[in-house]
Amino acid sequence: GLDITDGDYYYESSGRGSEKIAVVELNYTIYSAESIVRQFKKYADDESIKAIVLRINSPGGGVAASQEMYEIIKRTRDGGKPVIVSFGSIAASGGYYAACGGSIIVSNPGSLTGSIGVIASFLSVKDLAEKLGIDETVIKSGELKDAGNPFREPNEKDLAYFQDIVDNSFEQFFEVVATERNMDRDKLREIANGRVFTGLQAQELGLVDSIGTYEDAIRIAADMVGIDGEPVLVQERRRMGFWETIFDGKSDIKEIKDEFRQEFMDAPILQYKYVK
Repeated sequence: GLDITDGDYYYESSGRGSEKIAVVELNYTIYSAESIVRQFKKYADDESIKAIVLRINSPGGGVAASQEMYEIIKRTRDGGKPVIVSFGSIAASGGYYAACGGSIIVSNPGSLTGSIGVIASFLSVKDLAEKLGIDETVIKSGELKDAGNPFREPNEKDLAYFQDIVDNSFEQFFEVVATERNMDRDKLREIANGRVFTGLQAQELGLVDSIGTYEDAIRIAADMVGIDGEPVLVQERRRMGFWETIFDGKSDIKEIKDEFRQEFMDAPILQYKYVK
């Protein structure tokens, strides 16, 4: 059935049971936490929703957005509403960070996860600018004010400055994993080097709780809140506009442009992201 709400979203329900479980999808590179925060706030306040299944298929993304997702998921869990995390093909770096806020993490045996680390990258157009005769004059208040400027090579102080930021962001990630997964910090240091693991490896290491499918995660969620039989699954859908409806919501050129902009133009410099 369809539960039409005001605004740009409606909520689609499926299943024949009498008790509801919400399904939230994190199936994109993380640039913003807005969608996840909105859904978790709604479902946390909805007493008819007994549990939430968070389906993750993401390589991670921006540091701050990943942290915001983790915080709202953790707050929902700590508020008494179980959050069962289900891994798809990949739940790495910022995607794994977000998962740590859940009650239980369920992974497919072949899912890729882990990649506990931070990456910061900068474009350099210095040589190209020189060939094109482009020059830049910079007036700055401090020697690090233009660190990362693409029109010059980074110096040792620039690199040390950004390394400090990366190291601090990594420690934040590390502490969340160590605390949430109740892991020995020395052992975690050995595996928190940016590498990824399969779901089976992750279970052996203590990064996930159990091996199973999305359907298993639904069953676990139902069992945790005492739902007998099949639950009703509730999921947010975006309402399409007139022209989107005509073209079935597809606009290849626009999608390509949006993806390019997010990946190369709007992407945050500092990321919890698995780089494939």
